[in-house]
Amino acid sequence: MSTAIDQLNIGMRIVRDRTKLVPGIGLILGSGLGFLADAVDGATVIGYGELPGFPVSTVEGHASRLVLGYMQEKPVAIMKGRFHYYEGYPMERIVLGVRLLARLGVKLLIVTNAAGGIRRDLEPGDLMLITDHINMMGSNPLMGTNPDRLGPRFPDMSDAYSRDLRKQAHRISSGLGMALKEGVYAGMTGPSYETPAEIRMLGRMGADVVGMSTVPEVIAAAHSGLSVLGISCVSNLAAGITDKPLSHDEVKETAEKTREIFSKLVLSLVEKIELEKAE
Repeated sequence: MSTAIDQLNIGMRIVRDRTKLVPGIGLILGSGLGFLADAVDGATVIGYGELPGFPVSTVEGHASRLVLGYMQEKPVAIMKGRFHYYEGYPMERIVLGVRLLARLGVKLLIVTNAAGGIRRDLEPGDLMLITDHINMMGSNPLMGTNPDRLGPRFPDMSDAYSRDLRKQAHRISSGLGMALKEGVYAGMTGPSYETPAEIRMLGRMGADVVGMSTVPEVIAAAHSGLSVLGISCVSNLAAGITDKPLSHDEVKETAEKTREIFSKLVLSLVEKIELEKAE
């Protein structure tokens, strides 16, 4: 059975056979946000099925492609579609994409997701910078043996969502006339939405939004030495906040409504964020 190191080595060879581009910025696009990959110039597109160990997303709204090229004249690598624990994949496979991005040269990772709003001042369509997370998934992608080539045995998570990148993001968004909120993301396994009682619990624990992704990826990013900027698009209000039943259709509809503002923000971030401060 091949190890993560073997899979990454083969994946690197496959990518390098197709492009020599060295991306400084990586992006992981969440539910309904894959349209941002269309802004890549000179794109090299590699299906996840071509990369050893990579799962293929089974969720509507998540393509399964690695896209490398230029965005705002910056070299980038984009995961158009992500993997989720609830799809039945083990944690080490869920984060294989993050590890490949790091091997390709990424130093700054922008992670996006659609999330349910818990905090009462959050409304569908709000964009929120993630300040921290609460791992409620019952697992961790770093469990098991720890090859030193991947990262330290006990990585620090105190600044997993870079304070410096958040400051830069606020400055950039202000220049666009946007006001970004901030908050804590709670990661649940899914795929069922949370119950109202679970949402009350998460709120008391300090969570502001809830979702079913991001946490494993950010843990692996910290392990790999990457600086992370996390952005949640509040796609709906969480269970019990309103009487409205939750559905994935609502998530996709909100992502479509925020398409223009989200695109403008991410493109400006890619253009203006200073990589040297993120290292």
